[in-house]
Amino acid sequence: MRGGGTGRPVREQRHGSLIAQVRNPPGGRDARTMLFALLLDRTGSGMWSAVSVLYFTFVTGLDARQVGLLLGVAGATGIAGSPLAGRLAGRFPLRPLLLGSHLLRMAAVVLLLVCGDFGTLLPVVAVICVADRAAKTWETLFATRAAGPERTRYRALSRVMMNAGYGVGAGVAALGLAVGTRGAYTALVLGNALSFLLAGALVARTRESRRSYEAPAREHGGAVGPAPGTNPWRDPGYLLFVLLDTPLNIDDAILNVGLPLWLVNHTSAPHTVVPAFLIVNNILVVGCQMPVSARIDGPRRALGAVVAYGGALLACCVLVALSAGGGPVTASVLLLAAAVAVTGAEMMRAVSSWELSVSMAPARSQAAYLGVAGVSQGVARSAGPVVLTGAVMVAGPAGWLVLGTAVAGVSLAQRRCSARRLDTLLPPERPGPKQPPRAAGERRMAAGTGVPAPGAADQRR
Repeated sequence: MRGGGTGRPVREQRHGSLIAQVRNPPGGRDARTMLFALLLDRTGSGMWSAVSVLYFTFVTGLDARQVGLLLGVAGATGIAGSPLAGRLAGRFPLRPLLLGSHLLRMAAVVLLLVCGDFGTLLPVVAVICVADRAAKTWETLFATRAAGPERTRYRALSRVMMNAGYGVGAGVAALGLAVGTRGAYTALVLGNALSFLLAGALVARTRESRRSYEAPAREHGGAVGPAPGTNPWRDPGYLLFVLLDTPLNIDDAILNVGLPLWLVNHTSAPHTVVPAFLIVNNILVVGCQMPVSARIDGPRRALGAVVAYGGALLACCVLVALSAGGGPVTASVLLLAAAVAVTGAEMMRAVSSWELSVSMAPARSQAAYLGVAGVSQGVARSAGPVVLTGAVMVAGPAGWLVLGTAVAGVSLAQRRCSARRLDTLLPPERPGPKQPPRAAGERRMAAGTGVPAPGAADQRR
């Protein structure tokens, strides 16, 4: 599957336009189909995310306390989705599992329309959260199998498509909210269900990958050395990585919860700036995720990106803290700059965390290990808003400075622990033998065409 199976030069695919890379992604036809399934899935999710709180409030009739409890309990339940998905993926084919998650979410979303109280909504929303986390784990496994050594580039392409889908979904939701009738809310809910149905139809068109995990691991710095056991829950080194990775997923809560609430309650910036946070985020991810990911090619570079994430998040927190003491214009500029910084951190974390979670997992148990790795995102989504509202913002600007410093410290700790584990799993990087100028040129030409050059079989680009 290298080079997408299209026969085009690898160099052309890496540096071509975004449209060209989507048309010819690593993994070929199946990977391209999955990218469009992600686009449809996230378009529906974007619609629902934009209206869910308002739907539960104005259509179902829940009060603020009930809405918070509903989303909190369901989100905490959803944490189980990742490890459950990992176990299932180790026993059953991946394609029907992912297809089943789409159909299950479609049915659950439709059930929302007939649930009229907290008691009936809670199990339905919990099922949606569990299936959503499971689907994300299976999508990660699909990318690992299909894209192989170019999984970092595929991850970047998938994030571009997902953010584009969220943007389109939020735009459609804005039109529905402008209408504001019960029928408009119902249409948005059904639109979300339809997105799962269409995404499932695309997944059904893919073929189950028979590529072993070991091949991509060897080609791109996977765990090929003395690997740990097959049970991730009994692997202290990997569990430490997941533990440290949990606070490094707080960027999502900062963007969606921290910045809006801080602007409203602690600054004089106009409330109209709040939508700009997500606009800035989506534009930057769609436009910059590919270049950022190109610099995080492989586990060794991912280690540096972890530290860069900590620095970017610290910069974001400093900007937020400074915004409390300025006027409307100053606060607006500082908070928009903070949105840029946290988006940069998000782009680095999305690739580095994924690359390290794959590279440090033993090849024979990758499904189970990636399922455990997904717990960090689930915990961060549930605990992040609570930490921000219950501790950071209560402490004022000093709370943001403490948060940024703590996350930067955790990023340094994760880099050190991950580097130690990678040293035991990966062969040391050794420079190749010196080549005459002409031979070196031939090697570069061969690398650009995907044709193996003499004496370069064991070197990674």
